[in-house]
Amino acid sequence: MKKITVVGTGYVGLVTGTCFAETGNDVLCVDIDEAKVEMMRAGKVPIYEPNLDTYFERNISAGRLNFTTSLEEGVAHGNIIFLALPTPPGEDGSADLSYILNVADQLGGMMKEYKVIVDKSTVPVGTAEKVHAALAKHASVDFAVVSNPEFLREGFAVSDFMKPDRVVVGTRDERAIKIMGSLYKPFVRQGNPIYFMDEKSAELTKYAANSFLATKITFMNEVANFCELVGADVDKVRIGIGSDTRIGKRFLFPGIGYGGSCFPKDVQALVKSGKEKNFDFQILDAVTKVNHEQKTILFPKIKNFFKGELKGKKIAIWGLSFKPDTDDTREAPSLYMIEKLLNAGVNVVAYDPEAMDNFKSLSIGKQMSFVTNEYDALDGADALLICTEWSLFRNPDFEKMKSFMNDAVIFDGRNLFDVEDMNAKGFYYSSIGRKIIN
Repeated sequence: MKKITVVGTGYVGLVTGTCFAETGNDVLCVDIDEAKVEMMRAGKVPIYEPNLDTYFERNISAGRLNFTTSLEEGVAHGNIIFLALPTPPGEDGSADLSYILNVADQLGGMMKEYKVIVDKSTVPVGTAEKVHAALAKHASVDFAVVSNPEFLREGFAVSDFMKPDRVVVGTRDERAIKIMGSLYKPFVRQGNPIYFMDEKSAELTKYAANSFLATKITFMNEVANFCELVGADVDKVRIGIGSDTRIGKRFLFPGIGYGGSCFPKDVQALVKSGKEKNFDFQILDAVTKVNHEQKTILFPKIKNFFKGELKGKKIAIWGLSFKPDTDDTREAPSLYMIEKLLNAGVNVVAYDPEAMDNFKSLSIGKQMSFVTNEYDALDGADALLICTEWSLFRNPDFEKMKSFMNDAVIFDGRNLFDVEDMNAKGFYYSSIGRKIIN
């Protein structure tokens, strides 16, 4: 059993703290938001993440997971202190390290014995050195700074943490290597590796991984757009290239672009880090540009279908989150599509199983309507736009849909349905990288 402190209780921090508690550790989570801390103390999970509530409630009941607003209490508690703080993008795309460095500046003077300070946030190369310097200004004891990037997918974060493909630990401190190896041993019992490396390599590993995946998605979207021009079927192309083991099947599904808290931010931050060293990530510049355009690739198709007359039309939206199984709407393609539709005078009504409350808090959410199930969104709709591939959208009652809608028209940004089948059912169906049958 180890005594662990996690500073920050966002997606990464809360999953990290809860999963460490699940393996028998004594975990104290620190957050400055008093209302949030009280909510968590009462056993309520502040975010939606599948299976997190089960672990959360179990470990609170067992006394292994606790919460405080006191950073000093957190420092006194943990021998290992994880920094899971926000690193939002600045206007120039660089990662804002102010939250991490401010906490590090406070931590130094609070430490009374050797501590392992772990950067769990996604941070640019060189951040460990900056954190070390901030701590050293006030520290009177030895400490180690470790880069331990997370590889958690929203919607699968708990399973990703409990059974990781790999664990990356960046440190050259021998004492910290032993501590971190022991901490993660229960999570890699099936033989998945723990990679120990220097801090800079660990920091870059996270950015490079996410940037590569973003590139793979974007490449497939470009191929899909070309398929439409030449009459090819992107589904067949995807299967054909995905069977090559050098390429693999994952991240080859075309759609209306990637969003979320990681890919857009991490790609931008890596590009910015390159510019600081006079290095131009030309591929990633193109990825960012193409992905931005892809988010609204269906808008011209909608406009053309209605012959430019969109004002007063009612369009239903299925899915607001940037991906299924999360309530996260950050950089979601739905944001960009809905903004285009609203500016064109469209009446927008939306349904999402988890993300509607988050959407309602945005300024754009105040210009549209929300309903309590997917079919109510279709009532009197001139078309349906699918932005997120939630499982419950995959097998709807098509006859019921037609009975609600003014016209049987679907614009599918996630290619949920078969083209021929939709034609047989009497729908006008426009998707990504596939033919339209009128």
